Amino acid sequence: MRKTRPEGSAVGFMLAMIVTAGLFADAAWAAPEKVPASGFAWKDGAEVYTKVCAYCHEGGPVGPQIRGRELPAVYVRTVVRNGFRAMPAFRASEIDDESLAKLAEYISKN
Repeated sequence: MRKTRPEGSAVGFMLAMIVTAGLFADAAWAAPEKVPASGFAWKDGAEVYTKVCAYCHEGGPVGPQIRGRELPAVYVRTVVRNGFRAMPAFRASEIDDESLAKLAEYISKN
């Protein structure tokens, strides 16, 4: 009687799982980003800061104080979009580009 080697079928199974997971991961990354609901707009950079940033950056549990540090606006925009350490990245569906520009200007000047 011929014996089958279980390790050969286990390797094949693992390889199939990796390939399948890769296919589904590519599909997830290809999903279009949600567009902000039309009609809503933040009033100004101060409002965005108060509603989104202040909890962590005004003596909150996580982020450092960011106002009054004269951070360049381009740095603020980059960190908001890409995240940094404990700071999460915010997509355009969460803070649109125009509001992000207002927020960056507000933080860099206040």
